[in-house]
Amino acid sequence: MKRFERLGQIRRLDPVSDALEIYRLSVAFEFPWDYTRALELALYRTYAVPSIGRLLARTAELTERTQKRYDDTALLLDTVVEHGFASEEGRTAIRRINQMHRSYDISDDDMRYVLSTFVVMPRRWIDAYGWRRLSRHEIVATAEYYRTLGRHMGIPGIPETYEEFEALLDAYEEEHFGWDEQSRQVSDATLDLMASWYPRPLAPLLRTATLALLDEPLLRAFRYTPPGAATSAFVRRAVRTRGRLVRLLPPRHAPHFARQNWEIKGYPDGYRVADLGTRPVPGLRGCPVRHRDGSAADVVE
Repeated sequence: MKRFERLGQIRRLDPVSDALEIYRLSVAFEFPWDYTRALELALYRTYAVPSIGRLLARTAELTERTQKRYDDTALLLDTVVEHGFASEEGRTAIRRINQMHRSYDISDDDMRYVLSTFVVMPRRWIDAYGWRRLSRHEIVATAEYYRTLGRHMGIPGIPETYEEFEALLDAYEEEHFGWDEQSRQVSDATLDLMASWYPRPLAPLLRTATLALLDEPLLRAFRYTPPGAATSAFVRRAVRTRGRLVRLLPPRHAPHFARQNWEIKGYPDGYRVADLGTRPVPGLRGCPVRHRDGSAADVVE
């Protein structure tokens, strides 16, 4: 297989009816490392919305059990990508996602915003740092894939196109990004987790490199001192160079799913999808009331 042959395969598929297949090809074959980084950034930036950051801080999942929460989130989302919405594994993963969200009073607006980060941030990351830009087929398929996931989660008013997802994300962040001490605690815990994957002496360097990849509104919301211009330029140039080098490599012949990432540390002996995630009790280290639309949270059809 030649370097751009799989892109040709993607372009022969229908971006709506074949959205899952296109998304799987893009995630597991074309850009597995980039999608991991982009989805990490997608989830991370949601902390800068105080209503989201405060909730995550109160549950303590991302401050006291950071690695487990990281693993469970990646594995649950990855299960749907690998096995599909109609599979038993995919249905079980969606059910667990819904059971967790149902226990908290999460607004529909916040849910739509989080969904939009999954659509928009990978495109922005890959266009900036990937070995090629995403094709229009991949962009449309990504939006359709997450529209389907959003429907399974019972989220109302889901945007219909990538452009609508992008407009929602930009407008929501402009209106809602802001300082919150608890959100900063969640952010610091996440940065500490990422640094913990590497030798301890590298931690300060890795923290600086991560901050160099964040945009100014995100840095401002968390009140981080931005790295110097030269440092930011160097880090971004290094990540772009990685993409150019990947372009010279032969294409991947076997899929790479998130469950194969070395950053997943919590399940050395394997896992059952039904056991992933938390089983929060309303009023205990979380919001005191259930989501106002509890019935929608169990939708998996």
